[in-house]
Formats: sequence, structure tokens, C-alpha cells
Amino acid sequence: MVSAGVHLSCPHAGECAGCPAIDLSYEEQLRLKGERVGRALGRFPALSHLAPADVTAASPVTGYRTRSKLVVSAAKVGLYAHDGHRVVDIPACLVLSPALATVADAIRGLLQRPPTGSAGALSALVAIDLREIVNVQGETLVTATLILDAGAKVGETRLRAAIEALVEAAPVIVAVATSERGPDSARVLGGAPTVLFGPQSVAEAVAVPGGGAVEVSTSPGAFVQAHRGQADRMRSRIVHALGEAGVSVAGAWIVDAYAGAGATGLTLAHLGARVTLVERFAPALEGAVRAARAAALEVDARTGDAAVVLTKLATEGARADAVLLNPPRRGLAPVVRVAAARLSPSLLLYVSCEPDTLARDLSHFALLGYGPTRVEAFDMIPLSAEVECLAVLAPAPPLAPEVLHEDAVLLAVNKPPHEPVTPHPERGGSLLGRVASLRGFASAAPVHRLDAGTSGVCLFARTPRAVRALAAALGAADKEYRALVRGVTRPRGSVSRPLGERGRQKPAQTRYRRLAVVGGHSLLAVNISTGRTHQIRRHLASIGHPVLGDGRHGHAPSNRHMEERHGLDRPWLHLARIALDHPAGGRLELQAPVPGDLEMVLARLGAART
Repeated sequence: MVSAGVHLSCPHAGECAGCPAIDLSYEEQLRLKGERVGRALGRFPALSHLAPADVTAASPVTGYRTRSKLVVSAAKVGLYAHDGHRVVDIPACLVLSPALATVADAIRGLLQRPPTGSAGALSALVAIDLREIVNVQGETLVTATLILDAGAKVGETRLRAAIEALVEAAPVIVAVATSERGPDSARVLGGAPTVLFGPQSVAEAVAVPGGGAVEVSTSPGAFVQAHRGQADRMRSRIVHALGEAGVSVAGAWIVDAYAGAGATGLTLAHLGARVTLVERFAPALEGAVRAARAAALEVDARTGDAAVVLTKLATEGARADAVLLNPPRRGLAPVVRVAAARLSPSLLLYVSCEPDTLARDLSHFALLGYGPTRVEAFDMIPLSAEVECLAVLAPAPPLAPEVLHEDAVLLAVNKPPHEPVTPHPERGGSLLGRVASLRGFASAAPVHRLDAGTSGVCLFARTPRAVRALAAALGAADKEYRALVRGVTRPRGSVSRPLGERGRQKPAQTRYRRLAVVGGHSLLAVNISTGRTHQIRRHLASIGHPVLGDGRHGHAPSNRHMEERHGLDRPWLHLARIALDHPAGGRLELQAPVPGDLEMVLARLGAART
């Protein structure tokens, strides 16, 4: 633990982007991480009661990294510089564990002096993935994955000669795998690894809360946390949260989605739970199954995408005692949230490495009948801006809708994303169901239906008899949307183009005004005088500026980038204002603020731009 007020010094800090908080005291780092979690939660009114406690400090904060992905260029082994993709060599890195530093030094030496017989095989090396393992005998071992340029012609004989020299230079290495990465890949790691030296997986001892250990079989490419001590603390908190909620681990059925190598799931199985492990990376799951069999633990393994597996379980009527979710940085897909809620667990536990997408997902869970009761933060990667969170969710009544206006004829509410206006079998509840729970609106009927992925002003008639008059008023109303579209549009424009609807071409007009350029894209105010199906999305796509996040009419590569980097999991489209002549007389203007998930995307784009 770094003493209060002590600042660390690293010879690489001026160039290397790996430890951006190194100039701050550790107390200041923890404070900023807590504020980051608070900002993320603060974008969503449904999460206003969640005040995260102090961030759980790490110990140690140097020499802690038991997993590290490093990039390679010529004889440099390190990380990218602050100013781009220039590789900074980091032989004196403060955060690598001693074992990983030893292996990195050995690779650096072999790059400088290629071993006999390798004939430049290591010149194809573009990155390495190093993992430290402590087995049940207490021995420290390392597995190394060498990521090679997919376009390089590296013969297996030369490659094996290089690996043999590496193992000789660093005897701590127990296994070496290789993987290939294409030139256009945005990932440091390449494709599925192939083990060329040592076992396919290595057994690691994982501490069990309350004492003892369970063996986990770790294979190259499987996800593991970077800080062993903090990962142990996180698992202890998970077990504690189950007990607090009255879930007896012994005998409980727990679904562990995004299980990785199964460290948490096998821990729970060791404590007596029946565990279903869900993981799409087959080698990791196969290792977890081997470890479970060796320890005679009750584990059911499901290989595949969490959305498919959880939906299948829910469709079969399965009811879990608890569901554990530990997704990658982009968070949970909407379909996974719905499926997890449909399993009706007594407790949902959500581990997240990205506060923004965590908050987005917790807001949706609150509509699905699972209210977050607390969020705990952990410093899993000291000296960085990153923070890990554990959110605890319990069954709760769905939130009441946000009412924008109410009178004797109509109700206007702010529709959230991912919720259909009327019931849909694949999307959980509905906005109509929540509206009908309001006093005086048991017979409410929707006047219009925004798409499930669109948010904003949504009108309901108090009784079905009022729908026709309100629909006529809405048809003549001034409706203004906010849309974030790909690329930079003209400052103003209009699209007058017929759109097919039910087999007929119907006139349609869309006008837009650019409000801002954000991260190379355009934030628009969009007005429509007609109301054709998907009109805005179809018209803007037709002029080369599709709505970002639109899976049907949009640009797929941009959508993938926006989801992976900025957490956009639906079309960036929001009905911000409706001005109409009320059937009872007078002009009524209704406005809905841009919701937290879309504000999050704008903030992240702005941060990326600066």
C-alpha cells in the first residue's frame, strides 16, 4: 500500500499511457474513481438513490499486474505512447508482477539478439499476452501468448526454435501459445490461441471466502482479472451479498454468465451451489469443466452467447436463485437484461469494468423489475482511471412512468429506451402496463407507438374513446426529434421522398437542422410533417447520414464502433418535443429531456474528441 500523500516515480511516465494517474496520490486516485462512478449513476434518475461508498483500495498498488497485454515494435516491448500508436519500451514498469517483468525482459532480449535457428521468427511479433499463475503448491508460473502478424510467413520450425529459446531464458514459463492478428484488427489480441509448448491449460489456486482454495484451469485467451488480491475481495463480496439477501449458497442454483475460466462459479460450486457456467470462449469453459470434474463439483457448462443461452433458459421456464453477470466493457445487450430478469432470481449480481454502461444497464433493469440496492467500487487497476464495480439488484416493482403532463383527456410520459409501448413477448413489460398502474389510467390507450428503441414524449388517452381526437391532433402537431447521425451533414436540409408502407408509396417529408458536430458526427434537430414507419431513420439513411445505432437502416461498422467504444446499444433517436392543439382547446407543448444513455454517448464522444 502506498502511504498517504506519497507520489510514485516511473522513468516511462512521460511517454507511456499505461498509468495516467501516477502523478496523483493514491487517495486522490481513489477519490476520482469514486467520482467517475457517481457521474455515471447521476445521469439516470432511477439511480439517484445509489451513492457509492468509498472505493475499496488495492494492496499492493505496484507490482500487482498478474495479467498484461503488451505491444511489440522492433525490440520494444511495452505500451502505446500518450500521443498515438508509437510503442514505448517499458523495461522498468512499476505495475508488472516480478514474474511477468522477467518474461517481458526475456522477450525483449530475444528481439535484440534473435536465437539461432529462429531466422527472424520473432520479427512477426506484434503483441504478447502474459499471465501469472500461482498453483496449489505455491509455485509462480507464467503462460505467454505470442500474437503474430497474420501476413507474416513464419515457419513452425523457426517459431518453435524461438519458443524454446524463450523458455530457456525465462524458466518461469510453463506454457506458450501463438495467435494471429490481422492488420485491420482493433484488438491487441488476435484469433484463438494455439498452444505450442506446455499444457493446454494450467491449474491455478483461487482463494475461497472463509478459507481454503479451489483449482481453476486457466487457458490462453480466457479472461482473468489483473489484480489477484482485488479479485479475491470481489468474490468475497459476492458471497456476502448472497448471504445478506437470504440466498443460501449451499444448494442454490446460480447462473454465472460471462464466466471466463470460472473462478467465481467454481468458488460458488465449492461452497455447495449448483452452478451453470455460460461462456462463449470454448477453451475457457472446457478448462472450467475439467477443473470441476477433478474437484467433483456440480457444474453445468453452456458454451455460447449469453443472449442465446439465457433466453433459452428463460423460455424453458427456468427459475434461478441468483444470476451473476460479468460482461465486457460494452456491458449487457438489451436482450441479455430481459433474459436475466425473466429467470426471476432472488438476486442479480452485476460485475462491471465500465461505470457508464453499468449505469445504463441498471436503469433498464429498474424497468424490468430489478432495482439496484447498492453499488460497490473496487480499484482493480491502480494508477489508472479504471474502476471495477459490483452492483446488487433485488426484485422490486417496476418504476412509475415519468409523467410530463396529465389532464382529463390525456397523459404524456417520457418513454425510456428498450421498452415497448404495448406488450411484446420478447421485451419484458410495457409502457402501457406501467401507465395503467397509475391512478385513473386503468383504461388508458396509446395514441401513438414509438419504436422500442426510441425514447421521448409518448401520448396516452385516458380512455379509448379519446384516442381518435388525440390522434388527429397529433397528426397535425409539430414534432421535433433529436438524432445523432453518421458524418457531418449540411447545416440545414430536408428530404422529400415517398416511402413504401403496406405496399403503397406514400409522401413523406423530413426537415433537419444541425445543432452540433460531436466526435465527427452530427447532432440534429429533426422535424417531420408526416408519420411514416421509420421515416426519420429511412430518410436520413437515404442521404448518407444514417442514425447511429440503427440496426435496420444504419451503417453496421459505425454501429459496432459506437457500441464497443461508446456504449450505444440502440438508435440514437429521441422525440424531444410535441406541440399540438389540445382537443379541449388551447395549445399544449410537451418536452422530454434527452435520457441518460444518449447523454452518456455524447459525453464519451466529446471526451474522445478532446
